[in-house]
Amino acid sequence: MGVTLKDVAAAAGVSRSTASRALSGSALIAAETRALVEDAARRLGYRPNRAASALRSRQSHLIGLVVGNLVNASFHTIAEVVQRRAAAEDYQMMLSITDADPRREEGILRTLGEHGVDGVILIGTGSNAAASNALLSGGTAVVNLIRGAAESAAPTVLASDRDGAGDATRHLLELGHRRIGYIGGPPGTNSGDERFAGYEQAWRDHGLPLDERLIERGPFEPSFGSDATGRLLARVPEMTALFAANHEAVFGVLPALVAAGVRVPDDLSLVCYEDISWLRWWQPPVTVVDNGARELGELAMDLLLQQLERGRGSVPQARNGRTYRVGAQLVQRESSARPRDV
Repeated sequence: MGVTLKDVAAAAGVSRSTASRALSGSALIAAETRALVEDAARRLGYRPNRAASALRSRQSHLIGLVVGNLVNASFHTIAEVVQRRAAAEDYQMMLSITDADPRREEGILRTLGEHGVDGVILIGTGSNAAASNALLSGGTAVVNLIRGAAESAAPTVLASDRDGAGDATRHLLELGHRRIGYIGGPPGTNSGDERFAGYEQAWRDHGLPLDERLIERGPFEPSFGSDATGRLLARVPEMTALFAANHEAVFGVLPALVAAGVRVPDDLSLVCYEDISWLRWWQPPVTVVDNGARELGELAMDLLLQQLERGRGSVPQARNGRTYRVGAQLVQRESSARPRDV
């Protein structure tokens, strides 16, 4: 048998209930008594039975973070924010990876519900509103992040992707580029659709036609970025700029440009979406649209903790959850310059 709470109480010379309150941080316990109990717990190697505690309190003190992949650097930043904020509130984060598979995502959401997590932050596929609404109905706090679902009753936190993509495209147009390649995410996703809409709008604002030959849209994968770059270079050799709006694809775009012997920005100006520390150290440093990953994570945790503080609750009737946005920022570096023919 392991060390029990009763053993700790006996070693500290207090009742079991006092030991329990002391270890749970109750304000009703004097500081001297708490220190005495904590010292006894350390000496005896006591580990609280979280499962039993969860059954008694109906709280697991677990928060699920569900992401599509671990390639996306913004997801890393968000995971750090969620872990830090969760720990500060005495919650433990559980990370689940879906590989952007809607069926796997649905199974993970169901499993998290069965294990009684207190809350879930979902960076999802947008295909499982019914599963996340079921969690809400069962008393689990839910926040959609970066990618929402049309029928979701949970609040959604999105980046200002349309504005950010528009700023990036206008930046290149104002430098004098008129053949700007675009590598973006697939249709049907928040970031894929909104970033492409921003790219389109910038061309319209300048009274210029959109050349379909310059557009590549596909999955959030490095291999797509490499293949799309090769196709654009072959199809439009006169291209003078490239906007890589699909973040995961960037990991394939950059080596493809190097392999093709493309000099940035002499031969081709480059702008990427979502900042990564090593993009600042690339030669030359790469112009980016910073989507505010840290702020996205902070706001998602704020909304999740608000739900937890309210005791969680039922799905709102006759309306979907509200959408909150975090602004994007264009960060100009040396990879974008005027084309040589201007």
